[in-house]
Amino acid sequence: MILKPKRKSVAKLKKEVNDLVSKYVRLRDCLRTTGTLDYCNCITCSRLLHRKEAHAGHFIGRGHSATFFDETNIHAQCPQCNIYRGGEILKYRREIIRLYGEGYDVKLEEKAMETKKFTIPELEGMKREYQKKIKELEEA
Repeated sequence: MILKPKRKSVAKLKKEVNDLVSKYVRLRDCLRTTGTLDYCNCITCSRLLHRKEAHAGHFIGRGHSATFFDETNIHAQCPQCNIYRGGEILKYRREIIRLYGEGYDVKLEEKAMETKKFTIPELEGMKREYQKKIKELEEA
């Protein structure tokens, strides 16, 4: 009897993609804010921190699937701002507008209201895409 490889669940793949997106965002923001792969500035308080200390903080909370993996919704953030200061949403909003333009914060809020259901093939594709993007940043 030949056993087929067990297919991963949506939840398991979503977790794997989330880990990759988090790593990608932190690397991207390190390069964007300090020009290195090791240190970045918090989007809301500008505190310098090591990439491994940084969180991938969401402007629109993680409960909204349509913006869950949106790179413009996720940025390197210090644990103090992300957790203990509730995300510093007003400061985060100002930075979203500065980075992406007037009205982009509202665009993200509107997108967050959409319903999004991830599929296994879609998540597998995202996993490959972010593995490639991380490798490109690390080799740059």
